[in-house]
Amino acid sequence: MGDSASPFSFTLQAVDPHTAARAGRFRTPHGDITTPAFMPVGTQATVKALTPEDLEALGAQIILSNTYHLFLRPGAHVIAKLGGLHRFMHWDHPILTDSGGFQVFSLAHLRRLDEDGVTFRSHIDGSEQRLTPERVIEAEEQLGADVIMCFDECVGHPATPATARDAMERTHRWAERCRRAQTRQDQALFGIVQGGVYQNLRLESAATITALDFPGYAIGGVSVGESKEECWQAVETVAPLLPTYKPRYLMGVGSPEDLVDGVARGIDLFDCVLPTRIARNGTVFTDAGRVTLTRGALREQEAPIDPTCDCYTCSHFSAAYVHHLFKAEELLAYRLASIHNLRYMARLAGRMRQAIFLGEFAAFSETFLSTYRVADESTRQQQREKRLAAWTAIRARLDGAAGAAGTAASEGPGTRRRDPIRGNAVA
Repeated sequence: MGDSASPFSFTLQAVDPHTAARAGRFRTPHGDITTPAFMPVGTQATVKALTPEDLEALGAQIILSNTYHLFLRPGAHVIAKLGGLHRFMHWDHPILTDSGGFQVFSLAHLRRLDEDGVTFRSHIDGSEQRLTPERVIEAEEQLGADVIMCFDECVGHPATPATARDAMERTHRWAERCRRAQTRQDQALFGIVQGGVYQNLRLESAATITALDFPGYAIGGVSVGESKEECWQAVETVAPLLPTYKPRYLMGVGSPEDLVDGVARGIDLFDCVLPTRIARNGTVFTDAGRVTLTRGALREQEAPIDPTCDCYTCSHFSAAYVHHLFKAEELLAYRLASIHNLRYMARLAGRMRQAIFLGEFAAFSETFLSTYRVADESTRQQQREKRLAAWTAIRARLDGAAGAAGTAASEGPGTRRRDPIRGNAVA
């Protein structure tokens, strides 16, 4: 993976003879990651409802936090002052920080884009903020994660070819600026391939980003509303073009069936909020598919949620007990369901890794996908509508805050806000 003095290396240990599935070992300053691997999402320096000790016990190797959210609160300078993100959240294992590009561009009418960067309104208080590739890298270096991501422009779906090209080309220019801005050698900066659902753009982006010689690569701009078929077409186009001996990361994709399909196409790393989000809503994973813990059939079930699972939840509690916790709206319910789902994902990654070493991944994939009951499209659409409703509520609140701020500014001297990176007051 380049310079032998680098604290990072990726060793390809096995490749399945019938698919593109691969097993590897990614060395970082805070420990090795065996791949394939799923990264639990700790957006705001915490995986919701879980302690770092919970994460260690369930087998998490690396977690993801988000620069956008930590940039806004408590501020990158605060975390740096307190010893960096690892110390701040009591996690002495690898961390990846997303650049926040997806979150910024999700703000839609609350942001203004130009060639230099993005001006946007905070989803917390409506205050105006500014991010550029250089400021993102500065913030990520203050946070101190092992793996950091370039600032990119992520467009939603559908997007016209012209819109997708414009975003892709800006992503390329910003990647070059991120590369130049990086000063820390103990962080691996990953480049991001964009291009939407357009094969010609994906091919062009893969060629451009890999030419910049990053230590790892991500496929971005998926799981933004496109169909599963379109997602996998993008992956099948890009993955073979990425360097063999560098890690490959599929951003924001992480249901069980997606892990199996992604690994079959040569992906090493995954992240998604899905396992913990649906856990807090009373849904858990099993090899037969999703199980809703609030359904009446579990009311008197003495057996655990999944008799084949070795997680803390399944080792100590009956399905009836967890069902009761959700019905009673007890906080422990969220923790126990989250532990189960993340342990399920860790176990699934481990089972795939073993199958790759044995040369049996194709058979494993076929068996798994034939028995795993995938959530139907209506359920997925309901989830998307809930997320959209949540964003709409946030936007309405921010529009009100922005209007109030404008009124205050017109009535007197402007207030001074605090720079989330440096901590100093700015006009």
